[in-house]
Amino acid sequence: MSDDLRFTEIEHKFVVDDDFDPAGFRAALERLNPTRTTALRVRDRYFLTEAGRRGRFILRHRHDPELHHLTLKSLARDTEVRAEINLDLGHHAGDQASAVDAFVERLGVIWRGGLDKDLTVWYFPDVEVAHYRATTGARAVECVEFEATRKQSLAAALRAVERYERATGFGGADRAHRSLPQILFPEVAAALAGENERSDDRED
Repeated sequence: MSDDLRFTEIEHKFVVDDDFDPAGFRAALERLNPTRTTALRVRDRYFLTEAGRRGRFILRHRHDPELHHLTLKSLARDTEVRAEINLDLGHHAGDQASAVDAFVERLGVIWRGGLDKDLTVWYFPDVEVAHYRATTGARAVECVEFEATRKQSLAAALRAVERYERATGFGGADRAHRSLPQILFPEVAAALAGENERSDDRED
């Protein structure tokens, strides 16, 4: 992996509706011979801080059977290429939710929220493909994501993502440009919009 892209997420997200054929999608992926497949339910907790609103990033705590991360994700206008920095908290000390809460509280949390994902992931040598339904209790969305994991260059990573899109019927489809928290939590989008307005005022 290129050092320039080590803390960069390269991903295409598609919001799917009732016309989506999950069985056909699974069959197309199996024909591509994934190295492994995982199905699990995950709980993601998000935190927006004062610095995050100004710098357009959000923090995420995830603890599931495979991962235990505290992650910084940038909230770019387009999520195709954005910063992602993962701190591996490990599973040795359990969930650590209370420690994470105490840590981020010192950073000036202005919003927090959580969502549940029923998630299936297909792993390939260069790309991970995920299909999930995410719900907050009040809102829900179903998505398919293609994320490059081999990142020698941005152009090569995008070509790999697009190969899997074409092979599964997503080639040329309209993708989502906002992050999952922005899609499911209007208050996050509103907080970022307010910061944009303040930035414009400072520039005038």
